Amino acid sequence: MRRKLIAANWKMYGSQLMTDEFLQDLADHLEGGTGEPLSYDVLICPPALYVAQAVAKLDSEESAIMVGGQNMSEHAEGAYTAELSAAMLADCGARYVLIGHSERRALYGESNELVAQKFKACASFNTGDAALTPVLCVGETIEQRRAGETEAVIADQINLVIEQTGIDAFSQAVIAYEPVWAIGTGETASPDQAQEIHALIRKLLSTHSVAVAEKIRILYGGSVKPENAKELFAQTDIDGGLVGGASLKVESFAAICKAAG
Repeated sequence: MRRKLIAANWKMYGSQLMTDEFLQDLADHLEGGTGEPLSYDVLICPPALYVAQAVAKLDSEESAIMVGGQNMSEHAEGAYTAELSAAMLADCGARYVLIGHSERRALYGESNELVAQKFKACASFNTGDAALTPVLCVGETIEQRRAGETEAVIADQINLVIEQTGIDAFSQAVIAYEPVWAIGTGETASPDQAQEIHALIRKLLSTHSVAVAEKIRILYGGSVKPENAKELFAQTDIDGGLVGGASLKVESFAAICKAAG
């Protein structure tokens, strides 16, 4: 059985004070001093400036909560001002990194080709104790959905990565499905609609490797909230959530996490 993963994407929000206070409160909400291990995984992806601080805070509390980055470069190193490499994130203690988030694609023009290169750079770095797990974000816009292009769009996004890295790289990866059409548009994706696309993604992967398709965790990233989390996570192919706005308040994010238990 795949273990649920609940990931928080803080986007460009936060501060040093918020990072310390949030992580302390979250650990108290989830772990409660009982010493019992969580039955699901929790990942916090703060702005890059706060990754090392978050790692230090959680390590000092001996917490099971993990830290990840929101983006990385396709390059290992070089004269690329303001970019971050996989090695840098891992050196700060990050264990995961988002690749190809819908906002990176829409606002910063990241193409399927560039996203595939970033995934390859992350997968190539995954050796030894400093491995960094890529969370590949895929999804269609409202225009693409209305045109009946959902399956083709997602297949293009995933297949280009497979061409670059091979299917085995997905055995050490996570996929997050972001229905861009249901984020900030006034439309909503039902649990059944979300499950349909998650199953489609798993079926696509199974044409390359049944073992990888069965193992990989596929997260739902379409406005997960405490009110819909339990029903979403009950779906066969939904293995957790990539949470945006609701991850900025401890109470709401903790409630989403507990819905996975």
